[in-house]
Amino acid sequence: MDRSACSNGSGAAAMETPGAADAFRAIAEIAGDIAFIVDCPSGDLRYISPAVEPLLGHSPAAFRQQLAGSDQPGPLRALCAGLPQRLARYAAGDTSRLRLVREWEMPTPSGPAVPVEVISTLILDADGAPVALAGMIRDQSARRALAAEQKRFASMLNHEFRTPLSTIDGAIQRLEATCGNADEATRQRYRKIGAAVDRLIGMLDEYLSPDRMAALGRSKPAAGIAPRQLLDEAAQLLQAAGRPVRMQADALPAALRGDPQGLRLAVKVLVDNALAFSPPGSEVALVGRAVANGVELAVADQGAGVPANDAARIFDKGFRGSNAAGIPGNGLGLYMARSVLEVHGGTIELVERPFGGAMFKIWLPTPVERGKVVDSHEPNRDNR
Repeated sequence: MDRSACSNGSGAAAMETPGAADAFRAIAEIAGDIAFIVDCPSGDLRYISPAVEPLLGHSPAAFRQQLAGSDQPGPLRALCAGLPQRLARYAAGDTSRLRLVREWEMPTPSGPAVPVEVISTLILDADGAPVALAGMIRDQSARRALAAEQKRFASMLNHEFRTPLSTIDGAIQRLEATCGNADEATRQRYRKIGAAVDRLIGMLDEYLSPDRMAALGRSKPAAGIAPRQLLDEAAQLLQAAGRPVRMQADALPAALRGDPQGLRLAVKVLVDNALAFSPPGSEVALVGRAVANGVELAVADQGAGVPANDAARIFDKGFRGSNAAGIPGNGLGLYMARSVLEVHGGTIELVERPFGGAMFKIWLPTPVERGKVVDSHEPNRDNR
């Protein structure tokens, strides 16, 4: 597929004498590119740099044979793909395709394909008739490797900055949600910290996110998820596993602020635990309700519950309960769920159930509308 068609009648890069083809070939090869020249009337390959064989594994003779061979498609015919149509359009007065730049993966006899950029130009005689197609092949492997390395570096920086910022953001959300007795100056400081974190995270999304770069022109990823959606997706997982579900979700807020995938992971860990530690076919309850300054989501099963001696360590990294023998796992699920929720300013707890079974309850702060940040008139360490 053409990546760009760069010329019109006034700015065409066409060369007007056959002798210019030799100059073009010399310039291309001095620059380290592979030059080729194709005769327009016959479509025969007149020249291709010997360096093509070390790069692509195909000899110059193989290119000539395939270009001059049958009409059957072959891996090397892409070099001059569309030349008859290109000449026909030029004859009809269309000068937009005198010079073309294309990119594709050039297959090799053994090993992976080589990414190449092919720049080709029609060479015109003194009467303006096309006599040859001159072009150069550039290996794009180094450029792509550099782009991949830059992407990895940007991803590393994004992660190193975002992790502490997300922790601060979660802590501030929780403070804002629970600071009912705080004075106005303290509330102002919380709002200022929260607004600063928002700005920094926005800058990461704008400048350091590889996903953001790859998604230019597409919609921005969601920065939140509805709690009811988390419960509905949990119910789908349970039903797919053949479990009956009892859902109770009352007056839930429209959205929770945070990373949707992270919150989904936390809920899925609880669903997976319920499936693993309760009898096949037994019911699992999903509960969601709004509470002061936040929302609670709970998953309750009808299994044997968490042994009393394990309860204090159930969220520890790598810990497996005494009832986990024979059940696949690595002791990281609940630890990861707690880590994700703490970054979002939330909590997770094991709830004691007098009638058996295990219930895990998640609390997450609901979004606080920070509005416009106005400096406090009272001096403090943030606006001194």
